[in-house]
Amino acid sequence: MRTAISINPRHAAHDDPQHVEQAARLHAITAALNASGLRSSLLEVTARSATEAHLRAVHTAQMIELVRWSATRPRSWIDHDTYTTSASWDAALMAAGTTMAVVEAVVSGAAHNGFALVRPPGHHATPTDSMGFCLFNNVAVAARYAIDHLSIGRVAIVDFDVHHGNGTQDIFYEDDRVFFCSTHAAPLYPGTGAEREIGSGKGRGTTLNLPLPHGVGDAGFARLFNEVVIPAILRYRPDLILVSAGYDGHWADPLGPLTLSVTGYAALTARLMEAAEEVCNGRIVLVLEGGYHVRALAASVMACLEVLANESSVVDPLGPAGEPEPDVSALIARMRQNHPLLASQSIS
Repeated sequence: MRTAISINPRHAAHDDPQHVEQAARLHAITAALNASGLRSSLLEVTARSATEAHLRAVHTAQMIELVRWSATRPRSWIDHDTYTTSASWDAALMAAGTTMAVVEAVVSGAAHNGFALVRPPGHHATPTDSMGFCLFNNVAVAARYAIDHLSIGRVAIVDFDVHHGNGTQDIFYEDDRVFFCSTHAAPLYPGTGAEREIGSGKGRGTTLNLPLPHGVGDAGFARLFNEVVIPAILRYRPDLILVSAGYDGHWADPLGPLTLSVTGYAALTARLMEAAEEVCNGRIVLVLEGGYHVRALAASVMACLEVLANESSVVDPLGPAGEPEPDVSALIARMRQNHPLLASQSIS
């Protein structure tokens, strides 16, 4: 069974060439995909727009209306780093809907796994605010859609963007149907994602944050996934795994202080695929988030796509960071001792 992809066809006019979150990011990915020869073996899912009802499942009506109003002008700013153009409303609806479409293809069995190649990104968008380059929370909209309409009981969302996925966390903080796990540099924007943030109410124990010291790369991430992230997923036993796939943790990225490589991202994807095979029949969908060094971004996305498609041709044109990494042993020990999902029996 094939790997599904879908590319937001309306992303390009949501563009500010002076901003790091620009159309050139997805253009670079598309160019690399076309040059690779891989595209012909993938299942291309038709992109579609989300409806306002889909957005209201995770966002307030006031927030949605603000994005719509902002996009009535040629150029506007929702906050100091989140811009809109006159095309942003359509682009944002299409980003969320295209993510839903890839998830639906995987859940229905039309594809084994998938990658939603969308922008604007989404994981900083909270229930009430667009922020951090993000208009609507694509992965959250898709997760809620899977639960509400596709008979999915539990979703695990793993966010390996260099920034904490504060919006996704806020949306599902009290919801035990969604396990949210974030690996992120700290201190760094937006300043959330502390170890003590583990969910509340029914959702207590279904949020897991791993704030990382600057400089963590392939070796540290391998340990974190093997000893914390994957065991937590296996304990939670989701019916679907979604990945907020941000590549700004690459050592070459201008915004991120982590030191992952292309090869490192491929390894993380392989571990998540193994977990998906064990607990949810391989159902895993990656959703594009950050990544602002276009060459590293395109290479990392291609490496992850090749892993999803079971290709053996993963290439790392930039190589490793070649820098020593800080030790993550203490963080791992604290998580394994203190986090409810790891220190106690499985959530039932």
